Amino acid sequence: MTEAVRELSGAELDGWDAAAVDAAGGHVLQSRAWAAHRAAGGWRPRFLAVGDVRALALVRPWPGLGGGSAYLPRGPVGPGRPWTGDGSGPAIGVALAAVTAFLAADGLDVVAADPEVAEDDAGYRAALASARFRPIEEIQPSRHRTALALPENRDPAAVLAGVAKTTRQRIRRAERDGVVVVRHDARATPLEGFVAPGEPGEAALRRFYDLLRATGERRGFGLGAPGGFVAWWVRALAAGHLVYLEAHEGREDGERSDDGERDAGTGSHGPGAVLGGLVLYRHGRRLSTVHSADVAGSRPVHPGTMHLLRWRAIELALAEGRTEMDLGGVDVAGARRQPEPGEATFGLYEHKRSFGARWVALAGAHEAVLRPWRYAVGRGLARATRLLGRGGGR
Repeated sequence: MTEAVRELSGAELDGWDAAAVDAAGGHVLQSRAWAAHRAAGGWRPRFLAVGDVRALALVRPWPGLGGGSAYLPRGPVGPGRPWTGDGSGPAIGVALAAVTAFLAADGLDVVAADPEVAEDDAGYRAALASARFRPIEEIQPSRHRTALALPENRDPAAVLAGVAKTTRQRIRRAERDGVVVVRHDARATPLEGFVAPGEPGEAALRRFYDLLRATGERRGFGLGAPGGFVAWWVRALAAGHLVYLEAHEGREDGERSDDGERDAGTGSHGPGAVLGGLVLYRHGRRLSTVHSADVAGSRPVHPGTMHLLRWRAIELALAEGRTEMDLGGVDVAGARRQPEPGEATFGLYEHKRSFGARWVALAGAHEAVLRPWRYAVGRGLARATRLLGRGGGR
């Protein structure tokens, strides 16, 4: 029997983020902030509930045809943590099947989803098969990820003891060299080791975009226009879903503000040159690494910049009582597996493993094609519309 699906609106959405972002299995890409950001780009957000499972569906109609497509970014989500094999995976699969039937009855032709469920979850896979889902190439940058489980006692010393010796040395080296970490965070609470920002978060995030673009050019990946990235980061920062940590060369004359953090905004006091940055999501009782970038030319002088940034992120996660530090994905594009020596992402994988992170294998993206003929025609029309738009000199 198909589970009942409810579409929420108005005052019913007041508790959406609590259930879709802050719950144990939550994700920022199921948030109202992400829905608003995508709505600005032409998508129609639909907020769906199946019992205690939530599913933000982003819907886009085919141009001039009727029907359309739906994508559930990192959803559905629920109160469990299905990537750990805690038994909540089948419930996610059942909810996905119900949502798919609901959207099909509303005239949609294809539904894609990529919830974070363990790769070997048999119950989840059975639910997908019953709803005619098939694997597709990833929509998000990575399928799998690396994660560090955090202790209930929140003891940084215990976590640091599990970090590889060379990584500990680089963290301490960065601290001795005076590298400071500025924390942009709408939920900021006093915490030793961070510098208070002396400028709006948007200015810092625009600077980080340039840094990330330069990193992409070195590593062979491209970025879209800055408007989309920065607009989303600023929206997520304001909602408390995003934290931006930025490493700077330090200045010994930096003063401390009343809350105990170093003051970055008093005249000439505060941080010096930017060395690197780290964008984090706050969701699902974890902090997740989303983007990282550094100034390549600074590495010989400050080889521990990224090590210090990741360690400060772990300290923040511990202080907030989070159960996991998600260090992000490093899987090999196309192959979608753990990188091997000699491959492009192997060095990054070893860097994250040095913090004690383990590989988390996820089931990945799937889609259900409900009306093949209209799906094929609709995709063709959408592609042609995009190409014509690019050719129009916009």
